[in-house]
Amino acid sequence: MSAQQPLSTHGEAGLERGAVDLQRYQHSLMGTFGVPMRVLKRGEGSYVWDADGNRYLDLLGGIAVNALGHGHPAWVEAIATQAATLSHTSNFFATEPQIALAEKLLDLAQAPTGSRVFFANSGTEANEAAIKMARKTGKSTIIALEGGFHGRSTGALALTHKEAYRAPFAPLIGDVVFVPVNDEQALADAVAAHADDLSAIVLEPIQGEAGVIPLTHAYLTKARELTRRHDALLVFDEVQTGVARTGAWFAHQLHGIQPDVMTLAKGLGGGFPIGAVIAFGERCGTMLGKGEHGTTFGGNPLAAAAALATLRVIEDEDLIANVKAVSAHLRERLEAMAGVLEVRGEGLLLGIGLAAPASAEIAQAAVAAGFIVNPPSPDTLRLVPALTLTTAEADTFLTWIEGHLAAHPLTSGDQ
Repeated sequence: MSAQQPLSTHGEAGLERGAVDLQRYQHSLMGTFGVPMRVLKRGEGSYVWDADGNRYLDLLGGIAVNALGHGHPAWVEAIATQAATLSHTSNFFATEPQIALAEKLLDLAQAPTGSRVFFANSGTEANEAAIKMARKTGKSTIIALEGGFHGRSTGALALTHKEAYRAPFAPLIGDVVFVPVNDEQALADAVAAHADDLSAIVLEPIQGEAGVIPLTHAYLTKARELTRRHDALLVFDEVQTGVARTGAWFAHQLHGIQPDVMTLAKGLGGGFPIGAVIAFGERCGTMLGKGEHGTTFGGNPLAAAAALATLRVIEDEDLIANVKAVSAHLRERLEAMAGVLEVRGEGLLLGIGLAAPASAEIAQAAVAAGFIVNPPSPDTLRLVPALTLTTAEADTFLTWIEGHLAAHPLTSGDQ
C-alpha cells in the first residue's frame, strides 16, 4: 500500500493544507512534542487520513490507545448516548456507568473479595495514586526498573528511569532505587539493602517505551516472592500492556502472578481519556481513605461509558482471539526477514529488533509509504495497532517492510 495522492487544495503561499496547519500548530502550541509528522483529519478502522487526503495504516494506535481502531460504531453510539444523558457529575455523586465499569474490571482482573477500583484520567494519574498507596504502607523506598516509563508528572517521573526526562526537574521525590531488568540477583540485593523500608516494587510486565522489553516469568515470580516476604506492594503498571493488548486481558495473567496494585489507561477507553487503579484484596482496597486522594474528572460517566463499550466490543467480537492470530502472523513473517534479529513482546505489543540502529529512518520511510509505526529505541520498531487489525491489513505493511529491508540492507555499521 502506498499513500494516496493529496485530495485537498493548496493553502496560503501555495502550501498544502497540512503544511499550513503545521505552521499554525507551531505558533499556537508549546513545543513539548516537537514538530508533528502530519496533521490528521479523520480515521476509520485501522486507517487515518491526513489534511491533504493521504491514507495511512495506523500501526501505532495512538500508542496503544485506539483498541477498537477509529470510529467503531458501538463505541461511538455509547459515547453519543451517554453524552445526551449525563456527561459529568462531581464525585459527591455516583453514576451507573462508573459502578458498572468498576465491577467489570474487578471481574476481568479476577480480583478477590474486598478489591476496589479508583478512576483517574490517565496512566500517569493512576501511577500517582499507586505511589500514594505505597507511601500508606508506612515505608518509603520504591524499587523501579531501568528503562521503565511510568509518566511525566513529578511523582510518576521519579519512577521513570530515562535521565533526559528527569534531569530538568530534579530534585524529584526521593527513595526510588533503580535496578536492571530481568536481573534477579540485583533485585534481591536491592530489596535486602532496603528491607526495613521497602514499600513497593513497581514494574511493567513488558516495557513499552524502552523498546518492548518483556520481563521474564522468573523475574516476575521473584518480584512477587520478595514483596510478600517483606510486606511490600507489588505494583504492575499495565497502562500499555492491559486491556487485551497482549492476548490476555492483562499481561500478568499470562504468568499467573497477581499483583497487589495494577494501573491501567491507554486502551481502556478506546480513545477516550480514562485511567484506573485496581487494588487487589481488602488491605489494598481500603488503603486510600476519604480525602486522601481525588480527581475532578476521574470516572465521569462519559469516560466510563466509553470504557464499558470498549470492553464489551472486545468480548463480543472475540478480539483476544484476533490479537493472538494476527500477532502470530506478524511474528512469523517478520522473523523470516533479512535485517530482523528478533520480534519481542506479546499479542499486538510487538518490538521488531533490527540488525542496525536504523529504526528512525525506517519509521520515516514507512510514513511516507502510508504506514505509521514507532521507533522507541534506535534498533527497534514498535507495533501497537488496533486490536481489530486484520491479517490482510497487516500483510500490506509486511510486504512493504520486506521490500524496504531488501532494498536497504541493514548492517551493524549502519547509523
